[in-house]
Parts: sequence; C-alpha cells; structure tokens
Amino acid sequence: MARISRRTFIRRGVEAGAGLLGASLAPAAMFSFTPPKPSTHRPNIILIMADDMGFSDIGCYGSEVDTPNLNRLAAGGMRFRQFYNCARCCPTRASLMTGLYPHQAGFGLMTDDLGTPAYRGDLSDRCVTIAEAMRQGGYRTMMCGKWHLTPADSDSRHNWPLQRGFEKYFGTIAGACSYYDPITLTRDNSRIRADGDFYYTDAVAENAVQYLDSFGPGESPFFMYVAFTAPHWPLHALDGEISKYLDRYRGGWDALREERHKRMIEMGVVEERWALSPRDPRVSPWPLAPYKDWESVRMAVYAAQIDRMDQGIGRIMQKVKSLGIEENTLILFLSDNGGNYEEITRAWRDVLFIPHMTRNGRLVKWGNDPLVMPGPDDTYESYGIPWANASNTPFRRYKHYAHEGGIATPLIAHWPAVISKADSWTRQVGHVMDVMATCLDVAGIEYPKTYRRQEITPLEGKTLAPIFRTGEREGHDAIFWEHEGNSAVRQGKWKLVSQYPDYWELHDMEADRTELHDLAAQDPERIKQMAALYGEWAKRVGVRQWPIEGRSEVPKYLERSDP
Repeated sequence: MARISRRTFIRRGVEAGAGLLGASLAPAAMFSFTPPKPSTHRPNIILIMADDMGFSDIGCYGSEVDTPNLNRLAAGGMRFRQFYNCARCCPTRASLMTGLYPHQAGFGLMTDDLGTPAYRGDLSDRCVTIAEAMRQGGYRTMMCGKWHLTPADSDSRHNWPLQRGFEKYFGTIAGACSYYDPITLTRDNSRIRADGDFYYTDAVAENAVQYLDSFGPGESPFFMYVAFTAPHWPLHALDGEISKYLDRYRGGWDALREERHKRMIEMGVVEERWALSPRDPRVSPWPLAPYKDWESVRMAVYAAQIDRMDQGIGRIMQKVKSLGIEENTLILFLSDNGGNYEEITRAWRDVLFIPHMTRNGRLVKWGNDPLVMPGPDDTYESYGIPWANASNTPFRRYKHYAHEGGIATPLIAHWPAVISKADSWTRQVGHVMDVMATCLDVAGIEYPKTYRRQEITPLEGKTLAPIFRTGEREGHDAIFWEHEGNSAVRQGKWKLVSQYPDYWELHDMEADRTELHDLAAQDPERIKQMAALYGEWAKRVGVRQWPIEGRSEVPKYLERSDP
C-alpha cells in the first residue's frame, strides 16, 4: 500500500493575529497580572542550557567525558529519558523562553524574516518570556550567555534580554562565535569586546557567579538563565583540557558508539531491545578513515569544551551551596538540540559573525582542514558528521531533523527540597515549552492573558512539577515539530516523522526508539489520523508550506496524490 502523503494536511500557513506590533524598549512592561500565591518558600531557579550537545555526551547519560558536576546534579536529582527540544538553536530557545511552539514565538526557522508571523526570526511581541513573567511576579532576573532571539546584525535592541525581562545580562546576541573573541559580546545593553585572558565558557560561568553574589543573598527569589555556547562549533578549547582527551578517541567513532551504547543500557538510559542505529553511510569504518590523528583531535577538543562547561557549572553549584540556598534552588540542565553534523567550509566565512583575525593580528584559518589541528584561537572548525553520529548514540540523524538524534535532549532536574528520591529516572515525556509552565507553577505565578495592552498567545507548555513530586503528570495529548520541512508528531508511544522531503515514517517509541523499523505500510490508518493532527497543528501555528523560496527540492509527499 502506498504511504500516506502530507499534502492534504499541510497548507500554506495562515497569518496568526493581525501582525506584529512595535515592541517597547521599556524593560518593565504592562501586564494583566495576578499576584503570586503567598509563600515564603518560592524556589530560586537556575536554568542551564548547553549548545549543540548530543544525547549521550555527558557522563550521567553514558559518556566518557569528565562531567563530575553534572553527574552530581543527576545523582541528587532526577533525569528524564524522553525530553525533547525543537531540533535547532533559536527555535528551541524561543520555545524555552516563552512556553510556546517556536512558530508561535516567531521562530519557525532562524533569524531570517520570511514574511509571516511564524517566520519573522525575531521574538514575537504576542508572547511573554519567562523573565518578564517571573520579574512581574517578584523574582529578580539575570542571564549569562547566548541569546539568539533577534537578528544580531540589527541596530535595534527591542528584543535584547533587558528588553525582554532580564535585569542583568552578559553574553552574545548572535548564535555562534569565537570562544576567544566573540563578536556581539554584550553587557546589559552595550556592546563590549573581550580582553585579557578571555575564554567565553569561563566568562559565562564567572558572570553567573557574580550575579549570584549580588542576587543570591537577597530577600527576593531569583531566576537565572545560563546559556553556554559549549560545545557548539568552532572547536575552541584550552590546552589543559584538550590534553586529557588526546588519546581517548584514537580508537575511532565505531568503538566509541559501541562503548557508549553499552554504558547507556547498563545505566538505564536506553533499553537493550533498542538496537544501535547504523553508522551514517557517509562515514567510513574507522579502520579506513583518512587523517586519523586530525579526526581524533576533533573529538578531543569537543570533549574538552564539554569538560570546561562542566567546570563552570561546578563553580555555579559551589556558589549556590556557599550562599546556603541549595535546598530550595531548582536547577534544570538541558541541550538545545542534538549533535551537529555540519562540516564547516571556507564558503561560510563571509556569512557568519566571525572575526577574520585573532585579537593579536593572526589570520584565522577557516574550515575543516585536516592539515590544521583545531583548538587554538586562529582556527575555526567543527567535529562534523562522524562524531555527531557518536554524540547522538544510539539515535539516527542530527540537529535540524525531527528524528530522535535531532530532538532528544538530556534533562536533569535538581531540587533537594522537592525531589526526595535522589538519582531517579523518569520515562515521562516532556518538551522545552514545559519549562516556562514549570517555572511559573513552582513560583506561584499565573501566566498573563495580556501584555503591553494586547492579548498574548495562550501557554502551550504544561508544568513538570508533578513529576518532581510524584513521578507522574497529565502530559500532552500530542507534541509536534517542524523545522526546515522536517516534521514529526508524537502521540503516546507513536511517532510520525519525516525528513524533508521524504514520506512519513511511523515508529513505536516503546519498542523501537532508535527508529529503525518503519511501520508505515502496516498501519496506514494511524498515519492518516496522526497526519491529520499534524495538519491541524501546522495550520494553527502558521507552518509554511514547503518548498519556500531558495529551496529547489520538490517534497516527495507532493509528488503524488493521496491514496
């Protein structure tokens, strides 16, 4: 039987609402606001996000990388097996910050304006950020790290962090940068430049610690968002960390994937019946791989970036402990998407916000060149397809895609006052849009109905707090994804997924979470029903019909009529 196409269910996105209104620069906006429930025990909240880090890349999820501080958070808290992001940097951040699907916040794609509300590439004024809601609810708010929710080349500051609810900010507005000399580095509302012995991961952690010194001892609870760029490309790491891993990856990617998969089964991250996905067919077996020294160093630098991030998280944790606020501080850690398969070429050089020279005047060697070892400030490389395949063990595909390798993220929740069963796992399914609902719930703050005198898109996320307390909650009936035409819907144990421009696949997530057995031909009625749900959602949030301008491919689901 022919597979069911998506043609019937995907229509040109309707323009949600009457269009975007100009955003005020005033940090404190007008709310229709319900005061928080009286409580002397509202928790502090620290939300920590890694960038382009795969599902298996930290120790407590099966990695060999040294992450003792994240491991300690996990050992004292709860880990999620089935938590999801939105497959790409800024769509995930938009969903995380607003409790909506990324399209509802203006980020169906990236920071390019495609002319419809769902694809403005600039944070919508029809939504409220966590910081805006928390601040109006009596919380102090601060952020360190990557913002990526407004065009970085714009002179307008209308959607910078201070204009979207944060009182203090240190970080980068753009989505990627040198770790030694990051362009778009910003403090509050002013551009600054790195100086001295600067390394961005350290600077993010150091500023977070300084904010804790200022806000932690106060009477008001705080919300702090720490958005590391590690381990996003470029492969920039310090010699001390790189040296720890130089020999670790000489055995290659095949052995690494097998080792991680075995540990993940032993730890209970994944089930033994879920077979390890095959090596990406574009990647050679390790014995046949050229440039083995360069390849192993690529992964060593990537591991060093994660290691250094973990050290920074350790400093944040230590400060929380020294302030005596650990017991009632909720710490959440996750990644914005799966491992990134992008191979940097020289053609990228003029389209990204990257210095062409180092701060001391040396030319930056751009692109994945096996004759150039990554790590120093005068290189700009990525770890590419073979190691991203290992990062996403045991799943298929990568960042960009709606398969598990693109959307599955570790989530660690640490809250000693509430999560009493330490070192616990949950199979409950969650999504990044649930984070805002969770923060508001535990803070006793209601989601506003209006903002800046206009109606706000209703909250899509659902609180995770019942899972922290009892291990269960009433979750979503279905969860949806769309990015670059890559689409999915998960309903219960069933997942419908398509890599653009291919047909729908159907997978049983209980029996086959690595998505190796497509059941589409066996259950066409389920595909039809789930595709109808997807079509309704796509119309509601404004998903564009693909292809769009600049893409010449014809989707296979448009090549034939529905059966």
